[in-house]
Amino acid sequence: MTEQEKQPTAERDQAHTEMGDDHTEQEPHQDNGAQVSTANDTNGASEATIPELVIISGMSGAGRSTAAKCLEDLGWFVVDNLPPALIPTMVELGARSQGNVARIAVVVDVRGRRFFDNLRESLADLDTRGVTRRIVFLESSDEALVRRFESVRRPHPLQGDGRIVDGIAAERELLRELRGDADLVIDTSSLNVHELRAKMDAQFAGEEEPELRATVMSFGFKYGLPVDADLVVDMRFLPNPHWVPELRPYTGLNEEVSAYVFNQPGAKEFLDRYTELLQLIAAGYRREGKRYVTIAVGCTGGKHRSVATSEKLAARLAAQGVETVVVHRDMGRE
Repeated sequence: MTEQEKQPTAERDQAHTEMGDDHTEQEPHQDNGAQVSTANDTNGASEATIPELVIISGMSGAGRSTAAKCLEDLGWFVVDNLPPALIPTMVELGARSQGNVARIAVVVDVRGRRFFDNLRESLADLDTRGVTRRIVFLESSDEALVRRFESVRRPHPLQGDGRIVDGIAAERELLRELRGDADLVIDTSSLNVHELRAKMDAQFAGEEEPELRATVMSFGFKYGLPVDADLVVDMRFLPNPHWVPELRPYTGLNEEVSAYVFNQPGAKEFLDRYTELLQLIAAGYRREGKRYVTIAVGCTGGKHRSVATSEKLAARLAAQGVETVVVHRDMGRE
């Protein structure tokens, strides 16, 4: 993969920073003499291996560059800020590479907003061609995004003459529909660069893609709901081990705490029935082509009940053939 040619300084100044990155992203250089394939120039493309495609998008400052770099390190062919109308052409060129470009990742963001209206048309085109494509959306809270932009003293690309928060609000509205279509949403509000890379590695490092991957995340309601949760489970209907003096210092990873939680009336029955419900949901996700699901399991502080339940639920899912990652978001915050 060739490196993009550098922009003029005036254009580089319009680039915005990403989470944890100390460099700015650049607009792609347009070479008027470049040759691109057209719909009429498709000899042999249908017989070639169609590359796998991941579209990376999300909020400015939420970590798109980090996510893209992670996929590049995993051997993906990464194209930054490709106009959406050219995505099918890129996939076609990859199909002609005789297997040399088997996986393509494309970063789409508001810098290409004049092309953004073409994205849905391009996605529909890819679907008709039978291209396996996924959308990864990087999300973050307003507070975290403001802090990141202020730390590097750069404006938000959409703020114009307004404030950073004005640019963030405009971008959220612009990306609302795309976020709803995303296969994987990652909230980077409380993640550093290494933690984001670990999440991307967990999702894409495998040699073979499983039918469905699940992240089971314990959390504390008093710290707020995880914004990237697809399903939320509330375990506050069970007695809180916090009020048992000998259990209070421990977490739900402790066997005594786990035994206390699941010896409560209704606890085991809830786990059994919710596991059955997840079987139905997982089957529906597979039919709809959704490969990732985040199940957030909450209790008051994210230390006892949610942690114990997350571990049990993850074990049940793994036994059913669902590749599962367990994350304890708030354990240790007290």
